[in-house]
Amino acid sequence: MSTIALKIDVDTYRGTLDGVPRLAAALERCDARATFLFTLGPDHTGRAIKRVLRRGFLGKVRRTSVVSHYGLRTLLYGVLLPGPRIGRRCEGVLRDIDARGFEVGVHTWDHVKWQDGVTRASRLWTRRQLQLARTEFERVFGRAPVAHGAAGWQVNSYLPLLQEEAGFRYASDTRGSSPFIPLIDGRDVAVPQLPTTLPTLDELIGREDLGGVDPIEHLLRCSEGGGDHVFTLHAELEGGAYLEGFERLLRAWRERGATLTDMATYAATLDPARLPRCAIDSGSVPGRSGTLAVQGRAGA
Repeated sequence: MSTIALKIDVDTYRGTLDGVPRLAAALERCDARATFLFTLGPDHTGRAIKRVLRRGFLGKVRRTSVVSHYGLRTLLYGVLLPGPRIGRRCEGVLRDIDARGFEVGVHTWDHVKWQDGVTRASRLWTRRQLQLARTEFERVFGRAPVAHGAAGWQVNSYLPLLQEEAGFRYASDTRGSSPFIPLIDGRDVAVPQLPTTLPTLDELIGREDLGGVDPIEHLLRCSEGGGDHVFTLHAELEGGAYLEGFERLLRAWRERGATLTDMATYAATLDPARLPRCAIDSGSVPGRSGTLAVQGRAGA
């Protein structure tokens, strides 16, 4: 029987306010658990306009109807409109998710700032952004976070050691094939990586190379064979227009005998001493623009 750990990246104010409660209700209807990773600082989604020059970005915009999913107002935050502070404006939603028994963790402080800046950033900058998110998490939930998932799967060489320093127990910052211990400058980092192993729904929508195969059916095929997986979804997409498809996916996994759980439960089944030691490299995945953090070869 396979285990599928569900990780929900919450990027925006609208996604937190509207998408998160819808996803929580869908998960409860399907008797599934998941980890909600929150963006806790200002919503500056509008500043992502600079990505139009990135190869493949405009194609994704056309395929996934970014304006309709995120809303025009969201796309103006940080440009023509001030970005609302998500942690403060939505703390009732965040605390409700926690009270309902879902795992909560850190996605980032400022999603656009992290995604567009972390790969070139200094250790000091990275530590500051991580600390801002950690401090706001502690204010909202009254305890320190233990789970982290980097915005846009963007990291630098400083992040794993800073996560160790900050007391995180596990992270899902990468794309890969199985859990691993990060290797930084030849040493093990005490924060296991639980990489996203399956394609995301927005990476599959409208893909011509899939030959018209339903994205849900494609995901079910990718998860066949009994292996464990981490599936990442987004509050703005699966909590909005893709909600029906996501619930269909959950029910199909259930019917096939999969255990649908959160990262904490999945991480508790792993023995760090038996996990492969891997570097974190830069790579790409079909359907997503730009480069992102990927699992390197074992022992590399």
